[in-house]
Amino acid sequence: MKTIALGVVSTIILGLGFTGCTDDKTKTEVQVAEKKTYNIKLAMTWPSNFPVFGDSVINFKKMAEEMSDGRLQIRIDSKNKHKSPFGIFDMVKSGQYQMGHSASYYWKGKVPNTLYFTTMPFGMTASEQFAWFYHDDGMKLMDKVYAPHNLYSFPGGNTGNQMGGWFQKEINSVADLKGLKMRIPGFAGEVISKLGVNVTNIAPGELYTALDRGTIDALEWVGPSLDLRMGFHKVAPYYYTGWHEPATELQFLINRKFMDKLPADLQEIIKVAMKTASYDMYTQSNHESGKNWATMKKEFPNIKVKTFPDSVMSAIRTANDKLLIEKAASDPLAKEILDSQAKYMKQIRPWTILSDYSYLKSLEK
Repeated sequence: MKTIALGVVSTIILGLGFTGCTDDKTKTEVQVAEKKTYNIKLAMTWPSNFPVFGDSVINFKKMAEEMSDGRLQIRIDSKNKHKSPFGIFDMVKSGQYQMGHSASYYWKGKVPNTLYFTTMPFGMTASEQFAWFYHDDGMKLMDKVYAPHNLYSFPGGNTGNQMGGWFQKEINSVADLKGLKMRIPGFAGEVISKLGVNVTNIAPGELYTALDRGTIDALEWVGPSLDLRMGFHKVAPYYYTGWHEPATELQFLINRKFMDKLPADLQEIIKVAMKTASYDMYTQSNHESGKNWATMKKEFPNIKVKTFPDSVMSAIRTANDKLLIEKAASDPLAKEILDSQAKYMKQIRPWTILSDYSYLKSLEK
């Protein structure tokens, strides 16, 4: 009996010893995995040292690296490095880059339904659009569009309401739009082309030269936050208020296969860093526009701020409404996205009017 008992005890001790080794091995494997570094190459549409837009990418990088304790290492390549400002979609899709920063409406020629996730004429304001993305159907619908292309897309920073653009000649009627050569991307470009405008899209670093040399007659860019630096006021004196981009949301693109293979905590860190950088860009853009507009008014008093005449705005609105109907009729997913945006605007806009708009109007009395 004693021999049997000793045998049992020995077996238990050996078992415990073996289990301890297994636990140690597992712990070591976990520790190795936790210390593993994941390198991310991020390509952006913007030039080197580009303010606001580029700042959002730098902020994302800093937060992701710090929160991951260095397990994420991110290299940012500007368009000066990769030489393809409008090639971000394909480079991230193929895995040449793991991430990208650009704007969704640049890909409408490849995937038409990407168009709706940057901004829409006469659409949501920035706060409304953020709410649609994160508390309604926005993210789900965006994933429907990007998933077939091995991509995730996330909000990447909002400019807020943009100005209607810089024009070398005053616009007094719809007739003045006919034959006008203008840089204006997205849905707004399709809308205004219905009124006879020759629409083009030009990379940010080439805009001033194109306007100065007469390659284009007008352009929309952002607003004072970035327009002052670009110097458009030197070659186009008419500065029109906006209608076309009430909430321009940039995007972070991520290669889906790469993201899905990351440890769960790193995936969450990336999402939190993107979301934070996105909202921070909105506040920065608002701040810079206020500061730069004060400078523009003081130092460049010859800038002529204009609002498009009622006849022009009416024609633009009519063209916009017709195009929305055409897009919805041509593609079930486009209809789903547009219906979702319209439904959400119907729900949230009365509150925006009752709160922000009513407050601002009260200050005019």
